[in-house]
Amino acid sequence: MKLAIIILNYNGKRDTLECLKTVEDLETPSLVTRIKKIVVDNASQDGSLQLIRKKFPKIELIVNKKNLGFAQGNNIGIQWALKKDYDYFLLLNNDTLVDKSLLIHLFKVIKKDKKIAITVPKIYFAPGYEYHRDRYTPEERGRVIWYAGGRIDWQNVLAFHHGVDQVDKGQFNRLEETNFASGCCFLIKRKVLKKVGLFDQRYFLYLEDVDLCQRVKEAGFKIVFVPQAKVWHKNAGSSKVGGGLHDYYLTRNRFLFGMKFASLRTKISLFKDGVRILFKGREEQKKGARDFFLYQWGKRKSQKKD
Repeated sequence: MKLAIIILNYNGKRDTLECLKTVEDLETPSLVTRIKKIVVDNASQDGSLQLIRKKFPKIELIVNKKNLGFAQGNNIGIQWALKKDYDYFLLLNNDTLVDKSLLIHLFKVIKKDKKIAITVPKIYFAPGYEYHRDRYTPEERGRVIWYAGGRIDWQNVLAFHHGVDQVDKGQFNRLEETNFASGCCFLIKRKVLKKVGLFDQRYFLYLEDVDLCQRVKEAGFKIVFVPQAKVWHKNAGSSKVGGGLHDYYLTRNRFLFGMKFASLRTKISLFKDGVRILFKGREEQKKGARDFFLYQWGKRKSQKKD
């Protein structure tokens, strides 16, 4: 079995180099005969390319001419690996640090059942990147949960992480199916991607992972949370939580996701909510709702050029 590890970089040289250093120490499952590390660069201007080439010369480096966003950027890496006949794909954010036994645990579960399409680890805030940093003692930092499985509230079309902000005391140590895997890190089978397709590039950023997982479930596959597998996430590396980009993409993409998958009753409610946001939302929420109604997908039109 051949595994491709795909990491997307956009002006994140420090994070990407630290991530790659931990990836180098990953233990290899016995069934994996080859691992290829792929970095897809979204037109970085911070010297990322030179440093990655210098420090990790064996990595496959794919350079995009412009910032294509999370969805299309990762798709390019996946498409490269599909053409090379890789069997499994580990999608990994560049602002993560991985436990050395990550692959051992993810592969152990994904091989148990042909219906398991995706395995996803327990993801912690990296120390110092918690939402409420002053709430935790030094001993608790590094054990504060960011993701321990996911849930979709279909009535309001919202996706939630289980366990967020909780100190890990073993309360999320059960192996179980989950509604969606976070795009921060998950392992997926080739045959699944060939059947359901890649990320929907209209999202650009946010909820493309939930969309992919919904298609995976509708195709009859399972998504399994593996708490023994661990990753630490430097949260909000791509855009500040609660900031303008966050407001825009989550607003627009929530409507896109809901109109694709929700019930007719919920779609009607979403339409009304979109009209309400157009008049009463925050500025970037208004832009997100407007672009949804105008079918403006991909990168935000008013966003500064990268």
